[in-house]
Amino acid sequence: MPSVRSLLGLLAAAAACGGFAFLGYCIYLDRKRRGDPAFKRRLRDKRRAEPQKAEERGTQLWDPTKNKKLQELFLQEVRMGELWLSRGEHRMGIQYLGNALLVCEQPRELLKVFKHTLPPKVFEMLLHKIPLICQQFEADMNEQERLEDDPD
Repeated sequence: MPSVRSLLGLLAAAAACGGFAFLGYCIYLDRKRRGDPAFKRRLRDKRRAEPQKAEERGTQLWDPTKNKKLQELFLQEVRMGELWLSRGEHRMGIQYLGNALLVCEQPRELLKVFKHTLPPKVFEMLLHKIPLICQQFEADMNEQERLEDDPD
């Protein structure tokens, strides 16, 4: 009767052989795949198609004909923010620009524009204000949902 120690050693050896066999099979398939003449063509086509898909997703998100009111709100908030900033009221201007970020479909692009157009001090204030604006927005939305659900 074999001992437990020899049985465990046999199982470990079998597992090691199985692992080496699996690794060898993976290497074999990878070389076969890379040797395929159509592989590079398919890979190139796939890489070219990825940016086009990303552009299509971006255009689907922001459709001015469907989101006319949202676009008007966005433009109004940006105008009010610019007005307050031109008057020297940075806090009020940042509040409006933050609201514009909330309704914007592509806020990262808008932040890039703000980074290049706003003075560095004002842009930094805007960055610090964004989490507070988001919290306020969430609180307003929760209260609105609570009021809509409340039968009174």
